[in-house]
Amino acid sequence: MFGNFSDRCRAKIGRRTPFILLGAVLGGVTLFLTGMLTNPVLITIVYCACMFGLNAMIAPLVAMISDRIPMNVRGTMSAFFGAGQTCGAPIGTLIGSAFILNHFPGFILAGVLMFLGGLVAVLIVPKEASADFLPKDEGTVKDVLMSFRPPKFSTAHDFYKAFAGRICMLLSYQMITVYQLLIFQKYIGLDDVAAGAAMATMSVITMVVSLGGSLVAGPISDLIGRRKVPVVAASVLFAIGMAMPWIMPTTMGMFLYAGIAGLGYGVYSSVDQALNVDVLPNKEEAGKDLGVLNLATTLGQMLGPVFMSVITVTLGYAMAFPISIFFALLGCVFIMMIKGVK
Repeated sequence: MFGNFSDRCRAKIGRRTPFILLGAVLGGVTLFLTGMLTNPVLITIVYCACMFGLNAMIAPLVAMISDRIPMNVRGTMSAFFGAGQTCGAPIGTLIGSAFILNHFPGFILAGVLMFLGGLVAVLIVPKEASADFLPKDEGTVKDVLMSFRPPKFSTAHDFYKAFAGRICMLLSYQMITVYQLLIFQKYIGLDDVAAGAAMATMSVITMVVSLGGSLVAGPISDLIGRRKVPVVAASVLFAIGMAMPWIMPTTMGMFLYAGIAGLGYGVYSSVDQALNVDVLPNKEEAGKDLGVLNLATTLGQMLGPVFMSVITVTLGYAMAFPISIFFALLGCVFIMMIKGVK
């Protein structure tokens, strides 16, 4: 939705900037409010509003890659975008582990950081050109509503293969990431204090290897002129890392997972965004179409914990790892099926 609106926006400060700022305010305020509420229904409603704000920021930011970055350096720029994601998650886990016993200050900090994320992005990224010179959209309300249609499958096979590949990878990633604390407690057998310390160590490991993988893989992808090879290699590496806690249900097994899978995910996230831009069926609708692709991220974040909860209750924690490996490799298959990108 926000990607489509930003495609049509004709503001003097640019097409994307207004939505990044709007998302920063909405996301920051609602994430802060989430920590203040105790009613499960209200928490759900406010957190959904927070996700609206987050996606209002992400969709226009990703569209800027298509708008302003030449194809021969998209891998490098995507690497910096991916580095932010791969570092942000473990740093967030590291900071969050300090608030296990007292959640409220953590939500305050998270809300402030989300607001600053959008604000800093607008300040750091070179100023976007005014969009008021672009042709005005004279379409009717019906035309606007019809514009929300995703690309036709018959003309965008590669687009939907990339979509399916991302859903599978994010589902695999979120299954384990969201349940890290419970894995340490229920599967590894650590107490609360030891689990918090182990999560902090894992976060540092993940951050270091993910950052290294992200910053190296993007430029290499540009150099060799390939997108699929790094993404496929990253998916396989991620699956190997996922096998470590399954083979070794110990703290060391989780640390190996953090190192190997973290490296794989860092490489994946650095090149995947460039791959997504390359498979767009219509560059003039980059915001909308990239928003559809990024919906795969949201679906993965939503479905991962749901799948994990069902698996742990019915099959136990140990079976979560081979199932996660299956989804990672399935995503790899979808990426290999893409024909229009090398």
